[in-house]
Amino acid sequence: MKPRSTPGSQQRSPTNTKGSRSPARLQRPLIAVGVPLLLAAGALTYGLTANGSGQPTPSAEKGPTVIEGVISYAGLSRNHVQTAATYPQRPGVGGDHSPVWTNCGAYDRPVQETRAVHSLEHGAVWISYQPGLPADDIAKLARLATNQSHVLVSPFPGQGSLIEATAWGKQLSVTDPADPRLFAFIKAFQQGPQTPEPGETCSGGVNG
Repeated sequence: MKPRSTPGSQQRSPTNTKGSRSPARLQRPLIAVGVPLLLAAGALTYGLTANGSGQPTPSAEKGPTVIEGVISYAGLSRNHVQTAATYPQRPGVGGDHSPVWTNCGAYDRPVQETRAVHSLEHGAVWISYQPGLPADDIAKLARLATNQSHVLVSPFPGQGSLIEATAWGKQLSVTDPADPRLFAFIKAFQQGPQTPEPGETCSGGVNG
């Protein structure tokens, strides 16, 4: 979705980043798996989306190639709204959001959540951290945005985990900035298959 307007920014500019795309995903051959497995898959899909509350239902990812600890969310809305939006997760993994996105890069102050969620819609990975994180650890996280086109790093006051990795419909909580799952998360979900608008930019928006 294209923003209707691109207001100026009074936030501090992010660290500059350059384009990078995650590697193409391998296509797996279709294998006949039988009726029981198909029925089980249908039941899982229903469990992800039908919770009767209007909110997306979380589920742990399963399979030999998934990243341990990643939670997936389905049924996320994608409307552009001018008013404030609230999200069940902190930070939000998707849903209604600002018509303008946050430019990707590393920030030393919080960014507007609804704009960052728009960045997720474009395929960004948002690495957020509690503001009290030691400076050395913050520097390690900031480096994750180096030479990446769709990585956003910023503090996020009030989040439950020390560090959160978030993509559209995906979230991972970690405590160590050197956790290898952060690199795996970026590789898997930066402009990954979950992206609602693949190929859209994470620049040309606002800084913050």
